[in-house]
Amino acid sequence: MKDKQKEKKRSFFLLITFLLFTSYATSKTLKNVNYQDISIVGSELLSIDDIVDNSSLNFPTPLIFVKTIYIEKELKKNLSLDNVSVTRQIFPFGLKILIKTKTPIAYSERIVKGNKITGFVDKDGYFLNSRYIDQENLEKLSSTVFGWKENFRETLSRILNFQKDNDVVFIKITFSPNGFLTLEEKSLKTILLGFNPKRIENQLQIINNIKNQIKENNILEKIDNIDLTDPNNPKIKVFKP
Repeated sequence: MKDKQKEKKRSFFLLITFLLFTSYATSKTLKNVNYQDISIVGSELLSIDDIVDNSSLNFPTPLIFVKTIYIEKELKKNLSLDNVSVTRQIFPFGLKILIKTKTPIAYSERIVKGNKITGFVDKDGYFLNSRYIDQENLEKLSSTVFGWKENFRETLSRILNFQKDNDVVFIKITFSPNGFLTLEEKSLKTILLGFNPKRIENQLQIINNIKNQIKENNILEKIDNIDLTDPNNPKIKVFKP
């Protein structure tokens, strides 16, 4: 009998505790989030102002109404981040924003409203604002991309990843305003690729083959430029003595 009474008291205590906790948690989720309630993890280069300026997050706003998934998508796109996680927290109260930045593999510049913007690109061809990039290990970068635009991104990614796995080093990758692509390879000098991005895989393979063949013949220093605008009819221009 006593055991049953103890069990009832214990169950009642647990129920009251649960109800009190639920009530407390509910009140916390309805509490407004402000600047001081935001914590950023993973990057010392991003501030709360950067988060607000590049998302729909406003202050003050009830914690429960913060659209975490939507804000994650906004920040990932607007700040060119590799990954973002926004979590509502009760203990401690606020928003925890976990950030993973992208890794730059080449310098880059783009033109925005007539102004030149310098930055970097990652392996997928995304433009990275230099303000949000860790300056460590940047001296290892050997390529520069000129004329970056969003519609060139996929082609650029293929070029950057190709040189990583093959014996070519593209010092300059240049897109003209109308999309004409020119490469400068460390040994082969200027390589004209033209306007057609669908040819890029074939063109890159031809570049690699040409370099391997020319290295064997020791005539790299004689090359002026290579024209691969028509991959079926490569043209190599050499310096005349």
